[in-house]
Amino acid sequence: MGISVAFAPSNNTPDHIAAAEDLGFHRAWCYDSPAYYVDPWVTLARAADRTNRIGLGVAVLVPSLRHLMVTAGTIASVSDLSQGRLSVAIGTGFSGRMALGQRAMKWSDVEAYVQALRHLLRGEVVDWEGRKLQMQHPRGYVAARPVSVPIWIAADGPKGFAVANKLGDGAFFAPTPHAAAVSNLPEKSLLAFGTVLDDGETAASDRAINAYSAQLAAIYHIAYERGGPEVVDALPGGSEWRRTIEEISPEYRHLAVHEGHLVEPNERDHPIVRDGTRVAPDLLWIDTLDNLRKRVESLEDEGVTELVFQPAGSDIIRELRSFSSLIV
Repeated sequence: MGISVAFAPSNNTPDHIAAAEDLGFHRAWCYDSPAYYVDPWVTLARAADRTNRIGLGVAVLVPSLRHLMVTAGTIASVSDLSQGRLSVAIGTGFSGRMALGQRAMKWSDVEAYVQALRHLLRGEVVDWEGRKLQMQHPRGYVAARPVSVPIWIAADGPKGFAVANKLGDGAFFAPTPHAAAVSNLPEKSLLAFGTVLDDGETAASDRAINAYSAQLAAIYHIAYERGGPEVVDALPGGSEWRRTIEEISPEYRHLAVHEGHLVEPNERDHPIVRDGTRVAPDLLWIDTLDNLRKRVESLEDEGVTELVFQPAGSDIIRELRSFSSLIV
């Protein structure tokens, strides 16, 4: 199984990707959420100049955020800069859309986007929005067509699995491994949140909480957006968290729900951090190195081919080093 990393990209992420390469990680993925993070394409272009081996990827691209030709041209540019190390994952959108007050896209629209994108990258003419499109970059501007870039589909339900099986080179999951649903695909990647505990350390230690608190908060954010009040209220501190969220007027509420998404807990997330610590090991990958190795082995048995850890907290390098101990 490949052990990779994912980043909520900041200005420091290119250097962190270089460190990940030195530590032996298989691939570095960057999130695409324009309301919160540095642009993933800028990040990967900078990382391409700092690295030689590590795979580079964006997970998850949301079609509504960029015109089809913009995505095709950027993929061809970064693929060229990275000498073919690029992969992309495409989905309906979570924070990338919900932070803009939008719900997830329709899978039919995602499917049409991926199909047209593949045709463009092959150098073909496509019909899009009532017009003919073709990549016409001269030699030396982007990678020559055809551009061969693996495309993962980020899926967590039957419609998404169907698109993945039809169009994907792989499937990208978070946080549940649905490998059996796409068993015909060669690549099945699972995003994991958490931290490796030091000897004698518990999930309640200040260091551990600093590393995973934003990730724990994101679980609540997802529960609220996708499951509704009943689901988030069933979590420790969930009802108190929801009360503070719903005190905010609906037109601004989406700005509050995801603030600090996967980077740092916001001021409304205090009940989660306070009360959620006792269930955090059940929701996240928080355990000793030996126990995490056993979990990796069980995932491999289920058909997962790549485990993608996201380092968080104030010491990203410490998290990278501890996760790298899982690489064999």
